[in-house]
Amino acid sequence: MNADNPLQQIIGLTRLINEHNHRYYVLSAPVISDQEFDTLLRQLENLEKLYPEFIQPDSPSQRVGSDLTKQFGQVVHKYPMLSLANTYTEEELRDFDQRVRKATGNEVEYVCELKFDGVAIGLTYRNGVLVRASTRGDGTRGDDVTANMRTIRSIPLMIRGRQCPAEFEVRGEVYLTRHQFQKLNAQRIDEGEEPFANPRNAAAGSLKLLDPAEMARRGLHCFLYYLLSDSLPYATHYQNLEVMKSWGFRVSDYRARCRSMDEVTDFIGEVDKGRSEFPFDIDGIVVKVNSIEQQQLLGFTAKNPRWAIAYKFSAEQAATRLLSIDFQVGRTGAVTPVANLQPVLLAGTTVKRASLHNADIIAQLDVRIGDTVIIEKGGEIIPKIISVDLRQRPAHSDPLEFIITCPECGTPLTRNAGEAIFYCPNSDVCPPQIKGKLEHFISRKAMNIESLGEGKISLLYDKGLIRNAADLYELKYEDLFGLEKVLQTEDKTKVLRFREKTADNILKAVEASKAVPFHRVLFALGIRYIGETVAKKITKAIPDIDLLMSTDRDALASIPDIGERIATSVVEYFANPEHRMLVGRLRRHGLIMKEEVKSVHSGGILAGTSFVVSGVFTSYSREGIKKAIEENGGKVVSAVSQHTDYLLAGEKMGPEKRKKATQLGVQIIGEEEFNRMIGVNPTLF
Repeated sequence: MNADNPLQQIIGLTRLINEHNHRYYVLSAPVISDQEFDTLLRQLENLEKLYPEFIQPDSPSQRVGSDLTKQFGQVVHKYPMLSLANTYTEEELRDFDQRVRKATGNEVEYVCELKFDGVAIGLTYRNGVLVRASTRGDGTRGDDVTANMRTIRSIPLMIRGRQCPAEFEVRGEVYLTRHQFQKLNAQRIDEGEEPFANPRNAAAGSLKLLDPAEMARRGLHCFLYYLLSDSLPYATHYQNLEVMKSWGFRVSDYRARCRSMDEVTDFIGEVDKGRSEFPFDIDGIVVKVNSIEQQQLLGFTAKNPRWAIAYKFSAEQAATRLLSIDFQVGRTGAVTPVANLQPVLLAGTTVKRASLHNADIIAQLDVRIGDTVIIEKGGEIIPKIISVDLRQRPAHSDPLEFIITCPECGTPLTRNAGEAIFYCPNSDVCPPQIKGKLEHFISRKAMNIESLGEGKISLLYDKGLIRNAADLYELKYEDLFGLEKVLQTEDKTKVLRFREKTADNILKAVEASKAVPFHRVLFALGIRYIGETVAKKITKAIPDIDLLMSTDRDALASIPDIGERIATSVVEYFANPEHRMLVGRLRRHGLIMKEEVKSVHSGGILAGTSFVVSGVFTSYSREGIKKAIEENGGKVVSAVSQHTDYLLAGEKMGPEKRKKATQLGVQIIGEEEFNRMIGVNPTLF
């Protein structure tokens, strides 16, 4: 940007901030800190004050950021849902106090509360019943996420109190605990998906899930911190928080009433010292005027309430030296750079390693071996490097190049279009990928062969006893008894020995795993993007491994919640002859390769027939006609294949399904013919 040209500066800052707004609110993938963002915004606002004639139509100073998506219905907020102005210094807090006292002309009491690092939410109740939940959106309207919010157990669906207004709204923050965040990320990594950057991003991504059942499994929580109504029960914010708590809302007890800025800063200092002990992330303290009358007098700017401000903590950081970089290969072949650091104390723990994420981050930071780097703990599983102290860079240091071949097997790495991660494509030979797949195969939610945990898979692989999952079912007692391996960790040395009982337990657990249902076998295969939930949805629609292996991409993508990416992954997996051979060997060893399909009336007139339903029907809802098929002994599947008996076609049926049915010779029938088949008059279900 040209420092001598204010118009170019304003245009450049506008574009830059809008891009960061999009990454933060829509993509939930920020690349700069909140403090850096606020600094950019202030630069723009200062320039716009000096040169108002140059303000751009899309200036971020004229609107709040938006998290609106096209996947949810939108609702208009009865009360604007604005963001808070941020401050990072005590001086700015005292300036806020002076503005408040000057405008009110009275003594002022403040309420200090934790600023939760989550996603803002508004909950509307009528006659004590939850009727709507919405995100902040653009401040005027937000996404309707009522179905998802109903899954959060800390949100009451009905109010317990008797003296609540006929209609009111409570505002709050949806968040993940650190423990739940780590659990969720471990699961995503295990399923070959990108881990979330921090708990806030995970919460934001969860709210936009189209499947409330999946949202429920994420284990989100919600704190409520503000009451809005045309007839508030009390004249102060603090009293309204207390009554909210009596109604059954989860209101944080970490709050204080303060009569001066000295008391406010004391509270901030006290919380800042102990914030690492909270089970959830906070990024500051919110300071609100307690009197509702004074709040109304102070009013709002176009973007923020004048009666509240957020004091933001600086992220916990430390400086240390970068000693080396390891490139780790995961189960899916993803290559992740991890920095080895000179040990340094950060947020109460000694840090020796930090994430560098991917090649783009390394290039962006221009990080080099020997550099003094700044590391930050801001919700990451492990700390991340955020910058380099160039003043301390060693002379003649060389730029760091990302590796081009797998550090484990030497295969040239690949990178998919639009992705930041490099992969080793040698999935069936690369040792860490094989071990990772085997460890996934035996995991509790897959085949549940618990006796093979604690490093035993690595030992069996190193001894040449297993190379894929089918080899597990060919192990013999004499293969196992007497094996041993020294396991070295940072803290201690342990000897792993296969004694008589160990060998017996392994063989019994392997045999017992043959009873695991088909959807878990599919999950255990470790197909990229096929998690536990997705495996259930696929096997419900296509309950046979032979049928699944012959199903094409379009048919798979038509299964609800599957889509092109997952469908492509499944088709590519089964296109590999080695994978088909593996499935064949597992089948011969007795693993279940068909999902049990339970029919309401297995002896009905449609018994043994399968239907694909498509289009809109006159006398049935979509679910009603599926119910009619199942009640008469038939089976409803999602995808047309050579095993489909009928395509039941309504109005506005998808042309691809008709085309596929015609190609495969599947009989196409209409609603009238279906009614004749079941021999009843149509009824509306």
